[in-house]
Amino acid sequence: MSELIKEIAANQPLTVGETIALAEKYNVRVVDVVLSETEIQLNMPRAEILTKVMDEYAHNLKALDIGLKDGESILLGTIASQMNQIQGPKCFQDTFLDNALLYTQAAQVGNHCIGLRPCAGTGDSCPYAGFVKAMMTAGYDEVTIAEIAALILKIGSIFRVGKITTGCNMEGFGAGAACIAAATVAMQGGSPRQMEKAIVLAMSPTIAVPCTPRVLVPALCTSHIGGAILIGMYSGKLCMLVDMTVNVPVDVMIAMASEVHVESARHVVPTVVEYMEPFFKRKELVESLVRQEVKDAEQQKIRETLEKAQKVSKKMAQGTKPILQTYGDAVVGGSSQAVGSPTNAARIAHALAKGKIRKVTVELYPELFARRAINIPGVLMGAVFGASTSDYEMYNKSVAMVKEMGIEVDIQEGHEESIQRITIETDEMTSMVDTLNRGGGRLVLRDAKPSLAEAVEAAKKMGIVLV
Repeated sequence: MSELIKEIAANQPLTVGETIALAEKYNVRVVDVVLSETEIQLNMPRAEILTKVMDEYAHNLKALDIGLKDGESILLGTIASQMNQIQGPKCFQDTFLDNALLYTQAAQVGNHCIGLRPCAGTGDSCPYAGFVKAMMTAGYDEVTIAEIAALILKIGSIFRVGKITTGCNMEGFGAGAACIAAATVAMQGGSPRQMEKAIVLAMSPTIAVPCTPRVLVPALCTSHIGGAILIGMYSGKLCMLVDMTVNVPVDVMIAMASEVHVESARHVVPTVVEYMEPFFKRKELVESLVRQEVKDAEQQKIRETLEKAQKVSKKMAQGTKPILQTYGDAVVGGSSQAVGSPTNAARIAHALAKGKIRKVTVELYPELFARRAINIPGVLMGAVFGASTSDYEMYNKSVAMVKEMGIEVDIQEGHEESIQRITIETDEMTSMVDTLNRGGGRLVLRDAKPSLAEAVEAAKKMGIVLV
């Protein structure tokens, strides 16, 4: 074990592929590598880590319970409480699967009631909470539950870095499916290699899947987050039942997903071909007709692709924090991107403002402008009252309160990609933050008045993640 610790210490933060490879090399569980890495990062004993891992899930499990009992969503209504009232099986005869789906939908409903602590986004937090709750209901012991919850956070932390624009492929569907696949293999005692295969299989149908505008259409997101459970559990069980060739390394799949995520609108097919062509199945008879120099060039391309994938994966891992710092603050309103990031920008502007507020100007890029019904309440509660993204009571009354106070509000549609610029005019001065939207409640802070340095310091004090 000492050799394993030395190797983890020398290479951490680890990619998913590195984590799995070390587990296989030293004949330990993947979760043992995850927890050993965390012990090194935080200088904390394993028992304490496992306790704090479950603390990370506490808010989201509370939201799940609300959705299960009587919570109502603007997009999903009361589907979770309705399903919960059905006696016996809901969708499937498999009790664990049935419960995982029910609890995942309950978390999504609860998300629209009191918000969820986002990982890559709020979407993947739903299957994470749903799977953990299903384990609790099934009677798994506390240590096993916490270990698998830790594994989910490790993989989710990579997706949190990779998700920098809208897209369910790196959030609810993609990140969710990958984590649930790994959790299923771990729960049933599978090998590290089976886990890698399962994650790759689970991610495959999620590549380039967008969420907008589906996140504003009733019901459609249910198939995304429910699909994460279904595809994840199916991939995990399938890879433990049969021996099949899955020749794409997990870091290559994650690296490809992160780049397709950015380019999906224009370059989906070329990017997929770039990463996947080296792994296409060849027919020997056909290959015998191809010149050797062509095959040599293809082999060189394979080597270059693997090197590139490793660099992308390692850069993502280097951007992560320990798993106990992976989740952000809870975000009410149903979207950490559409609500969490602009609200946090407004909170920084509020911290810079002095005097009585007279006017708030909000400039949002077209996608956010179109979703103003859910983000303007958050922006105003942040700009005028300094309220955090988890203040669901203020979220529900901020617009009415601002109108009653006579504060002028000017909502503008910007045309620069990802722009969210908040300006506050008071009777003493003007404060402004110029930011770019990022998922998980995060943002890029480009400029600010009265100073960028003050804005950075304000963000730091409030725990707002700048990327």
